Amino acid sequence: MLIVGAGRLGLVDVRRMTETLDSQRHPQRRSRHSRFAHLVVGGLALGVFGTLAGCGSSGEAPTSDAAATATAPAGAVDGAALYQAKCASCHGADLRGTSTGPSHLSLVYEPSHHGDDGFRSAIANGAQQHHWNFGNMAAIPGLSTNEVDAIIAYVRDVQVREGFEPYPPA
Repeated sequence: MLIVGAGRLGLVDVRRMTETLDSQRHPQRRSRHSRFAHLVVGGLALGVFGTLAGCGSSGEAPTSDAAATATAPAGAVDGAALYQAKCASCHGADLRGTSTGPSHLSLVYEPSHHGDDGFRSAIANGAQQHHWNFGNMAAIPGLSTNEVDAIIAYVRDVQVREGFEPYPPA
């Protein structure tokens, strides 16, 4: 499954990102299957980027997120756009939270504490307030599994690039 994310990573495979984060903490868990999956995803990424490089009218690779989205494979989902539409009003356009919802860059949302399945559950079912005083989170209806995975991949991408903030916030 290929998902268009924002930022420098471009195409992100949710499972690969989760396995990578997990294997950094627990190298003994890395299986032959995950190594093969990394090779397959890497080959696909090279093929996609090679194709994108030939799409510019001047022979240059597209540089904007809009250009990358326009040439993304059929079925690719833009996690950044979905996050802005469905999550940013509470969690902030920059993932740093608002007066109505917490920052997704908080150490609380580090993958070993709130993993991807925790995000999936909160999106599908809502979440009881337990770390914050913002109140309960309502479920976010109308998202497909691929869209939810794209949002999670986008959040994880930004977390990797920006790092985590301390909890509780200063």
